[in-house]
Formats: sequence, C-alpha cells, structure tokens
Amino acid sequence: MGGWERAGSRLCGPLAGGILIVILTWMPAAAEMQVLPGAAADLDQATVNDVLATFQRAEKALHARDVDGMMALYSEQYDYHGLKKADMRKVWTNLFDEFQELSDTHHFSRFIKVGSGAKTIIEVTCTGSLSGLSKTSGLRVPIDSWYEEVHYMTFEDGQWRIRGNVGDAPRVMPFGTSPHPLF
Repeated sequence: MGGWERAGSRLCGPLAGGILIVILTWMPAAAEMQVLPGAAADLDQATVNDVLATFQRAEKALHARDVDGMMALYSEQYDYHGLKKADMRKVWTNLFDEFQELSDTHHFSRFIKVGSGAKTIIEVTCTGSLSGLSKTSGLRVPIDSWYEEVHYMTFEDGQWRIRGNVGDAPRVMPFGTSPHPLF
C-alpha cells in the first residue's frame, strides 16, 4: 500500500438494494529504512551501523516528537544553504506544532568515506520522504522529499551527526528546487 498499512475496517451494514458499505481506516506504516545492495561497499559494517544509528535515533525522536532528540542528530557545525543548527530547532518545533503522526522513509544508496582521522566525513546518499497528518486540515500531506541527496556525516562527541549536505550554497536557489535540510 505504498507506505501505508491497514489499521482496521468496520462493516456499516446493508443499505437498500443490498449494498454493503465497508469503511476502511488507514494508519501510516512504520518508518522504512533500507540500505540498497552494494551501497556500503567502501565502509566496514561497524561504521555503517554507527551511521545508521543516527537515522534510527532520528526515527525515535520523530515519533516521540522530541525536539532535543532531533537536535542531538545535528553537528554543532551544521550548515545547509545557510541554515544552522539553531534554525533547524525552529524548523522541527514548527513541524511538531503543525503536524501529527509524522512518518519518514530513507533509502540509502551509497556510503563513502572522505578524509581520515578527526576530519573524516561519511557521505551518505539518500532518497526519502517525510509526511504528516496536518492538524489544520486533518489530511496526510507530504512535508519534504529528496532524491539522491548527499548528507555529510561527521563524528562528534562519540557519534555520527549530520553536518550538512553536498554542494556549495548557491546565492539563489535555482527555479524548481528547494532545500531539504531535514534528513
């Protein structure tokens, strides 16, 4: 069902003419996180597991609606097209205020180690999405989606954290594009 699973159904009884109405209720499925085959060929499994643990912590914070938990995922040097860690706190606070039942997907297609020692960066290529149930409309809406976005991960205070994304910040975003700072 494309990221959705059936939560239940209720029979509402026959109407005139022998028609039976069934009302189905739907809930978002558990988050989907997938490492595509061959994606992590350049890294040892322990490093891949540690990087994935960051996204698993994100999942827990997302479902707990925990802004501090989300902020723990971002590096102190976070910079994405001029957005800093403090900006991300505002973004997540607003998302938690405006949406409920947040759900995300992550499909990791490549992990590359760049540099060494304290300057090591893991470039994680990810395609995914974030959606939520709008508190205003009551509808499930897409909040963000990304295709082959490359996240910079840096090792800071004993764990991998999101530092930003590949690419220099353009002075003006090209028409039809938007930043995807969330994951």
